[in-house]
Amino acid sequence: MTDRIAIYAGSFDPLTNGHLDVLKASLAVADMVFAAIGIQAAKKPLFSFEERVSLIEQVSAAEFGKDAGRIKVVSFDGLLIDAARKLGASIMIRGLRDGTDLDYEMQMAGMNETMAPELQTVFLPASPSVRTITATLVRQIASMGGNVRPFVPAPVAEALADKFRS
Repeated sequence: MTDRIAIYAGSFDPLTNGHLDVLKASLAVADMVFAAIGIQAAKKPLFSFEERVSLIEQVSAAEFGKDAGRIKVVSFDGLLIDAARKLGASIMIRGLRDGTDLDYEMQMAGMNETMAPELQTVFLPASPSVRTITATLVRQIASMGGNVRPFVPAPVAEALADKFRS
């Protein structure tokens, strides 16, 4: 039997409880999940690539125990389908918060299917408790000294506090 390999792409800047929710669900769908951090030269992230890798690995180890070994963090630039092919993934995981996400993601899935029919897009709905969380809002709240602990794992909350203290 062939391993089911999935790719779950995002900026993860920072990793939120919503991302974690989708990662957990993706472990039920795939044997191996690549958390693929998109690198865009035009965007200046709050956390470096290395910091995001460290946070994802640290939080995954705490949250998923032995299953954390089934999550590998990688970077990609360019098209997600090219990264998926390079990594041997046959599944592209997309998290959905609401209908707006669904409309956008359906368009992307259609375009991706035309370019890469061998790849299957799998939509995973976010749990109700994390549907409102976005990394953008988390960064904004943290930058103004607000409490982000309800929205991110503890190590991420600490990393955000450190970022905005300095």
